[in-house]
Amino acid sequence: MEYLDLYTRDRVRTGNTILRGTKVPEGFYRLVVHVCIFNSKGQMIIQQRQTCKDDWGGMWDLSAGGSAKAGDSSQNAAKREVFEEIGYDIEEDIRPALTINFKNGFNDVYIIKSDLDISSLKLQEEEVKAVKWATLSEIKSMIADGTFIPYHISFIEMLFFLLEKDGVKIKKEK
Repeated sequence: MEYLDLYTRDRVRTGNTILRGTKVPEGFYRLVVHVCIFNSKGQMIIQQRQTCKDDWGGMWDLSAGGSAKAGDSSQNAAKREVFEEIGYDIEEDIRPALTINFKNGFNDVYIIKSDLDISSLKLQEEEVKAVKWATLSEIKSMIADGTFIPYHISFIEMLFFLLEKDGVKIKKEK
């Protein structure tokens, strides 16, 4: 059985937990992480979920992601999810590039740069069917044709934007 920590709206861990799959009680929140791994060509590793998965089975998704388990920090959850799902070990000394609040929680999104050889990845058979590198254009086409989880296009574009930029402000030339 897997438990998830519950948080306040200010992202303070309450000390309470719920069983994974249980509805988050009103006034509480949970933590989710997504990790996007990009190569130097500006392509993202995407994973195809196993067809047996209840949520989005057979569809393509971001590099890795999932719920933080009870006791996990965001960074630890990101590291664990990437290693469990695709067998790649990332540093734990990372910060989210973006946090998105949703109705029942917080979604920390990490951007990782690595020219790893995807043929060397060890995929979690019960979760991941395949991985491949994809460009922004390819992912947008896959969303349009219904083979990629239907994220908002602006979110996908933001991921590729954050890959190249340090923050969201344009720096003034001195």
